[in-house]
Amino acid sequence: MRILTFFALILLLNSCQTTTKQNYPDFLLGNWQRVNEKPEKQTFDFWNEDFTGIGFTLKDKDTIFKEIMSIVSLKDTLCLKVEGVNEKPTLFKFTEQTEDSFVAENKLNEFPKKIHYFKDGKRLKCKISNEEFEIDFVFEEMK
Repeated sequence: MRILTFFALILLLNSCQTTTKQNYPDFLLGNWQRVNEKPEKQTFDFWNEDFTGIGFTLKDKDTIFKEIMSIVSLKDTLCLKVEGVNEKPTLFKFTEQTEDSFVAENKLNEFPKKIHYFKDGKRLKCKISNEEFEIDFVFEEMK
């Protein structure tokens, strides 16, 4: 009887444990090229399996913009971390997320305050915005 009670107690304790599995946005993964860029520029987002990435823009083979990005978990909350643009890394907290989209926000950042990544068919789209204006990025996966 004691053995049965012991196993019942272990089963009860195991059933009470909850693990929070965070849903990393795997729709980002891959190498993407912006298709709505100005003709003299080329913009890319490259996302790795570990949810680190780089975004950069070329003009005449020179890099005119570069940012290092990563999806990080802080206190059980996903954040988009952007480095290389401001003096210090900028964190955008996930405020909305579905299987093929997320919105990340940092109301203290001048621009953007909001970043919305989403999959639209085979395209990856990103909208960055603040209260005054927004910029749309449309990417196609590179072969």
